[in-house]
Amino acid sequence: MKKILTATVVCFIAFISLTSMITGNVKDASTLNKTAISNSSTDNSALVNYWIDSLYSTMDLGKTGLSRDVFFTACKGYEYMVAQNQLAKQGLLTICDYSQSSSKKRLYVLDLNQGKVLFNTFVAHGHNSGNDYATSFSNSDDSHKSSLGFMRTAETYIGDNGYSMRLDGLENGFNNNVRERAIVMHGSDYVNAQRASNGTMMGRSYGCPAVPAAEVRKIIDCIKGGTCFFNYYPDKSYTKASKIINADFVWPVVQSVQIASVNIKLPDSLSKLIQADVPAN
Repeated sequence: MKKILTATVVCFIAFISLTSMITGNVKDASTLNKTAISNSSTDNSALVNYWIDSLYSTMDLGKTGLSRDVFFTACKGYEYMVAQNQLAKQGLLTICDYSQSSSKKRLYVLDLNQGKVLFNTFVAHGHNSGNDYATSFSNSDDSHKSSLGFMRTAETYIGDNGYSMRLDGLENGFNNNVRERAIVMHGSDYVNAQRASNGTMMGRSYGCPAVPAAEVRKIIDCIKGGTCFFNYYPDKSYTKASKIINADFVWPVVQSVQIASVNIKLPDSLSKLIQADVPAN
């Protein structure tokens, strides 16, 4: 049974890669909306959950400490940004899971097209966000706290902390001030595996998602220039107010699969899921 499930997962990931080649990047969501699919939210559709579960299993994210619920939320935001044409580079998703201890590798750079974990490493939170765990967040200047929500990676530069990458916040009231606050990704010597091994609290920043100095250039060069970046924490105010998390839309991945399925013969399991997601006339 495990071999059958693994084969199905691999098949689905391969199919998603094929759909990305056939449909290309989703640059005009209105074109896809012309297909015969529901215009209501598909958060709980069989196909969405199949995609999420397939990726989650293929990348073995459970063993890395990333929960399925956090991954789902991050993927929803990513899909929303794709649908809104907000990403210059699709297929990459970066998650800072601030519900985890700073001694854990809680930064994830994921290739959703290939189903691969590109980076999984340590990341700092703001000095005033908490000690080992971040529990308080802000969008205000001089708060020295991290910001929550969905952002987009931007340009790189050489600053006081060396090679760095700017971020643009996409959620008013939660992170739209990150550029003005100079909240950027940069490398740091106070974020490293040795601290984690010694049981020493990870160093903290002024709100920047600082990563190990030895890894910063590779990470930044991978995600710079318009990819999805998500800072997560189960904050009730953010969860209730976020327009992205609570958005009602059809996920582009569902539309892509349905369009591509016209030209590609699918496994019966996928065909049934697609049929279940298409409303009757």
